Amino acid sequence: MRRGIRFFQWVSLFLTLVSSAILITINSTWLYRLFIDREHLTQFTTLSKTELLAQYKELLAYLNFPWIQTLHLADFPMSESGMKHFVDVKQLFLVNHLVFLITLIPTIWFIYGLVAHHEQWRMIRPMQVALFVPIVVGFVMVAGFDRFFITFHEVLFRNADWVFNPATDPIINVLPEIFFFACFGLFFCCLELFFFLFYLYGRWSLRQTK
Repeated sequence: MRRGIRFFQWVSLFLTLVSSAILITINSTWLYRLFIDREHLTQFTTLSKTELLAQYKELLAYLNFPWIQTLHLADFPMSESGMKHFVDVKQLFLVNHLVFLITLIPTIWFIYGLVAHHEQWRMIRPMQVALFVPIVVGFVMVAGFDRFFITFHEVLFRNADWVFNPATDPIINVLPEIFFFACFGLFFCCLELFFFLFYLYGRWSLRQTK
């Protein structure tokens, strides 16, 4: 029984960290702002940088908030399949938000218990192992992002709606593949940082008990 509870606690911790990294990544509008300049995205539209960023934030609001049920970007008409894809993406966003909310309290309680019993050292080995995961997956991504990106979509989506046609879904012109590459990179960096900080905390706590 106790081992089962402890297993659930570790799963909860890792799900909280993963969902937190996703939340940070998908809401890092600064990253998109950077790519507007870097990739000269305004040349693909009549919008200014400020207007394009506002449209991007409107898209994020639709994807993030369950009470926003309609997506209408005035300067980016969409095909039926394009709209369906954003509906699918919204569902994934909301699932991630739900995972974060459900696991956050058990995770806080778990960490509180470790601190109360001076057992933060238990984080060392799991975090050591976890540190390798973003590195390995990140290496696979860098080695062949096209294949990685396609496989990612094939795993998460049961249709081909994610394959946008610029003629019918011009929004894809201002969402270049290199931007998504940077998003994945940010996610892996956040996750690696979380694992490393918990590892350091465990090592620091162990030294304090000696």
